[in-house]
Amino acid sequence: MATESEKPSLLERLSHFLLREPEDREQLVTLLHSAYENNLMDADSLAMIEGVLQVSEMQVRDIMIPRSQMDVIDITTPPEAFIPHVIETAHSRFPVIEDNKNDVIGILLAKDLLRYYAGEDFEIRDMLRPAIFIPESKRLNVLLKEFRSNRNHIAIVVDEYGGVAGMVTIEDVLEQIVGDIEDEYDYDEDEDNIIQNANGQYRVKALTEITDFNETLGTTLSDEEFSTIGGLVVSQFGHLPKRNEEITFNGLHVKVLRADSRRLHSIMVEILKPLTEETSE
Repeated sequence: MATESEKPSLLERLSHFLLREPEDREQLVTLLHSAYENNLMDADSLAMIEGVLQVSEMQVRDIMIPRSQMDVIDITTPPEAFIPHVIETAHSRFPVIEDNKNDVIGILLAKDLLRYYAGEDFEIRDMLRPAIFIPESKRLNVLLKEFRSNRNHIAIVVDEYGGVAGMVTIEDVLEQIVGDIEDEYDYDEDEDNIIQNANGQYRVKALTEITDFNETLGTTLSDEEFSTIGGLVVSQFGHLPKRNEEITFNGLHVKVLRADSRRLHSIMVEILKPLTEETSE
């Protein structure tokens, strides 16, 4: 009987299974799924390998944050005016513009704002890191290699005419391989699906059942076509929305809090007062 150390490793078992050399990518994916079905790898491993294969075929334009949705800082805005925006969006890096979003002059790291709070002489131009500009057509696997070698975490995407088309971060690329990357501002899995904040708005996980949503918020949304609030919201947008996109329907104002290129994760919901409602004298 073989000892634990003599048992073939996952890589050895998988290599043996893949001795039938696939002739194309489709056959390779089929073999990988067969390996999963034969318990040679788990679902997470399969998803990551498929993500790696997918990244080699995708371009920056497929995952970039469009220019209209970029959170930027205007160089003419004083720190006391833009810092609340930095806190609200909770990003670690911000493109800094001059005049308009087509004129990105550098990148500001949120951590550099500590100098402002420390009472040091603070000139935003002196804090800027160089902005990296890349074409929309750049392959994601090439971009990831450049991110790693240059130690940059953000790049500005330009179109064929040299105008800013959007931006992309190293997290956006990695999420194509490992799925959504959570940070300190994401939901704790142990938290309730629906949490009301001090302003009367509701933070809602996209996987919340519509029946539970209706019960908590007092709404009457139909669950005939979609069972989750996330599915309903995506259908209302008509596309997979990105962070900070907003929409109003059925007396609700919805803002996307978290979403990646694969799925919607959480939303902020505000119940709108009926237009006919008037305050009593």
